[in-house]
Amino acid sequence: MCSFPAIAIVLLPLLSGRSDDTPSALRAQPDGWVDLLANAGPGLKGWTRATLKASDPLKSPSQWLLDPKTKVLLCQGDGGHEWLRWDDELTDFVFHVEWRFTPVEGKTKGYNSGVYARNSSDAKIWHQAQVGPGPKAFLFGETLQKARPSRFNLAKDTVEDRVKPPGEWNAFELTCLGDEIRLWVNGATVCVLKGVDADRGFVGLEAEGWRIEFREVKVKSLANP
Repeated sequence: MCSFPAIAIVLLPLLSGRSDDTPSALRAQPDGWVDLLANAGPGLKGWTRATLKASDPLKSPSQWLLDPKTKVLLCQGDGGHEWLRWDDELTDFVFHVEWRFTPVEGKTKGYNSGVYARNSSDAKIWHQAQVGPGPKAFLFGETLQKARPSRFNLAKDTVEDRVKPPGEWNAFELTCLGDEIRLWVNGATVCVLKGVDADRGFVGLEAEGWRIEFREVKVKSLANP
């Protein structure tokens, strides 16, 4: 893990038991949310496919498909490494995403995707909640520290492993408030990053070679009106 003086990792007390004793912000305060898939339509209006690396150009056709009835977004996982970026730049907010992998027979490892918050439009600055086969979820990426990019990885600093296996739905919430990014997973906050100089950016979803579904993709602004 990389450590930087201005990046503070907050270790949270372990929760007793495995019960979901901390509700999601979406369930606890259901008002004021914007559903990012509600009016997207088959063309995914409001979203932009973008590369993560110059060496990974966008492929055609798109690997992202939205079911118009269920509003479940499918990443087929066959279109290369890219991200789907919501077009509105945000400051302070909560980003709620629910996801599940399509299980591959005989495969328990290797599943990979991600949920992004406060990324730059070109994803050179990025804060990712790792989406994998479980049970661990964590924040990592490249943030700004004193106006310079700084790598961070909180994989060893999560206080609880809560991710469910492929085939089951998981809920993530990334809360970005001031210089802090907080990751909540299936009932508990598992890690917190402080000292984030990137005070605004874009949310998004990652495609990384696995078939994965997303639903309840919503944001709630925490910025002062």
